[in-house]
Amino acid sequence: MSAPTPHPQQPGPSSFGPPQQGHPGHPGQPAQPGPPPYGAHGAPQVYPTAGYPAPSAQPGVPPAPRKSWFARHKILTGVGVVVLLAIIGSALGGGGEDEPTPPAAVADAPAQEPVPDAVAEDPAEPAPEEPAAEPAPEAPAAAGIGVPVRDGKFEFTVTSVEPGVPSVGDQYLSQEAQGQYVLVRMTVKNIGNEAQMFTGGNQQLTDTEGRTHESDTTAAIYLGDANSFLTDINPGNAVEGVVVFDIPADAVPATLSLHDSMFSGGVEVSLG
Repeated sequence: MSAPTPHPQQPGPSSFGPPQQGHPGHPGQPAQPGPPPYGAHGAPQVYPTAGYPAPSAQPGVPPAPRKSWFARHKILTGVGVVVLLAIIGSALGGGGEDEPTPPAAVADAPAQEPVPDAVAEDPAEPAPEEPAAEPAPEAPAAAGIGVPVRDGKFEFTVTSVEPGVPSVGDQYLSQEAQGQYVLVRMTVKNIGNEAQMFTGGNQQLTDTEGRTHESDTTAAIYLGDANSFLTDINPGNAVEGVVVFDIPADAVPATLSLHDSMFSGGVEVSLG
């Protein structure tokens, strides 16, 4: 029966390197190396042989690179850059103010010559006087009673004016005035080349207060004078008629405005 084979001695987990010589596992037998311990990530730990360096262990997964302080603080970095630029700009811009500005050179102005007394005391010449504006020509005075005046195809001549008449007509047929009647007698002549109708309704009377009054053609009928109403006057002929005005009792006649038609400009006759 054969003797049992002795098992080799296993190195402990804390042993590193090759087994030490001179320590046999059993007497009379050299020591046998045990299985190599496992390194990082399950790789077996390789021990160097005598006279050779130990091979480097298989590297593991490298850790993620650590960001710099500036990369991790972008806002603070930006603020710092702005502040730094402001300080540099202030230093560059304010450097010129420290230098004193050299005073501007003042040229010696020549002394002003005194003005002679004769020139200073010479009085200013008077401005030439402008000629006075000529007064506007006065409007021609209105023609008076008895003076012929013309308007259109008619020539008028006022022969008389009778104010203060209370009524017109006779004992059988009459008409009373609202205020007073003014009877204006005149001659009307056609100076044109065609027949023209004369009517007392186209004539006007103005009193001294500037009020204008129309003629009263009805009152003229009571006078029995048909020539003052509607009368055709042939060229070269003349008629006599009476134009009646009814004005306030206290009014004073001033002027007459006579017209050959209702569309003519008229001509003025003074009654004063």
